[in-house]
Amino acid sequence: MVKLEVPLLPAVVPGRVSHTRRVPLRHRFAYRTYQWLVDIDDLPRHGVLASFSPSDHLGSPDRTLRENVAAFTAEQGVALEPDDRVVMLANARSLGYVFDPLSVFWCLKSTGELRCVVLEIHNTYGERHAQLARPDDTGRFSLGKEFYVSPFFTVNGRYDVLLRLDSEQASVAITLVQDDHRVFSASFSGRPRVARTAAVVAAALRTPFVTYQVWALIRVHGIRLWLRRLPVVPRRPHVPSKGV
Repeated sequence: MVKLEVPLLPAVVPGRVSHTRRVPLRHRFAYRTYQWLVDIDDLPRHGVLASFSPSDHLGSPDRTLRENVAAFTAEQGVALEPDDRVVMLANARSLGYVFDPLSVFWCLKSTGELRCVVLEIHNTYGERHAQLARPDDTGRFSLGKEFYVSPFFTVNGRYDVLLRLDSEQASVAITLVQDDHRVFSASFSGRPRVARTAAVVAAALRTPFVTYQVWALIRVHGIRLWLRRLPVVPRRPHVPSKGV
């Protein structure tokens, strides 16, 4: 069973995001950003620079984030124990706004062994989706694509995912496979740094308006692809599964 070496939390994770589209057009970009790595039972608050709320994630805004994650995993057949730890990699609400394309929740036993992970995906249409997985000893797993994210991809195929969490690196790499072809990949990788005030301010100064940046870049690159006449796939309304 996988046992993870969780760094000292809370932590800011300065790093880079990259996206690569392979077919039918090649398009790639990368940019500097940062995310947060937190224990959801001990969420930090850094004023306007960073805060976390259950309403920004899966489940009911009237319950704690811990309660919501536990309710979702229970729906998927995995019961969290009271002394289990849940570590989240996500964007914080900053300067009054948050957009978080992907949040990763590592659900750990009290011994540090990995019980499961939950991936929560948000699209730019205000919809969200979550899926549970059990990575192998290398942090790899696959999930079926069940959610409309990009307007240029159909909702079929699978995601091949690789996660890493330790004191040296927090990372997630996802490859979309359709018709046995690797058509798209996205990744985030960075090194956790204890979220002392100096580290938080430094990250915010290096990448100001970080969640606004995420929102803007998604739209800018979408417009570029549309101008290159990449066909748009019609979106059907998403019905969230129970607990999402």
